[in-house]
Amino acid sequence: MRMNRDGSRRAADLLADATEEQIADWFYNYGELKQSRRMAGAIVKSRMAGIPVDTVGRLLDVVKPFIKPSQEKKELAQVFQALRIAVNDELGALRSMLEQALQVLRPGGRLVVITYHSLEDRMVKNFIRSGNVDGKVEKDFYGRIDTPFKAVNNKVIQPGEEEVARNPRSRSAKLRIA
Repeated sequence: MRMNRDGSRRAADLLADATEEQIADWFYNYGELKQSRRMAGAIVKSRMAGIPVDTVGRLLDVVKPFIKPSQEKKELAQVFQALRIAVNDELGALRSMLEQALQVLRPGGRLVVITYHSLEDRMVKNFIRSGNVDGKVEKDFYGRIDTPFKAVNNKVIQPGEEEVARNPRSRSAKLRIA
C-alpha cells in the first residue's frame, strides 16, 4: 500500500488506530463505497473482539459480507484504493503540488496533469477552473471568473483504443492542460 517503503504508515496501522468514522469516511470518500459505514463498523467490531485487521485475509473476511458477489472484483478494488489513498495521503500530495505549481509557474507557463481516477480529476478540473481544489469560484466586480489559469484543452484528453491496447493501465488516464 505504501508508495514509500521507508514511510511509517501502513494500512494495518491505520485500521488499528482510526475511529469508525474515519474508516467509513475513507471508504466512502476515497473508494466511493456505499456500504462504507457497515464495513467500518465491522472492522472496529473485529478490533474490539481482539482480532486485529492486520492482513489482507482478515480485511477480506471482515468486508466481504457487505459486498455484492456480482460486484466483488470492483468493490474490493475500491476498498484497497481507499486504503492506498489514505496511507499515502495521495489527495493531500496532489493538493500540495497544485498549490505549489501556482506559486512557481511563470506567466504564460503551462500546467499539465495526468489523473487516474475521478477524485484526482475532480480536484485538477476545479483547480484549473477556479484556482483552488475546492472549486469555489471567485468573481470580479463585473462577474467574470477570477482564476490564475486558462484551460488549454476544453475537453479532457484520454487515450485512444490503440494506446489502451498497448498499455491497459492507461485506460483511466485523463490529461488536463492549463
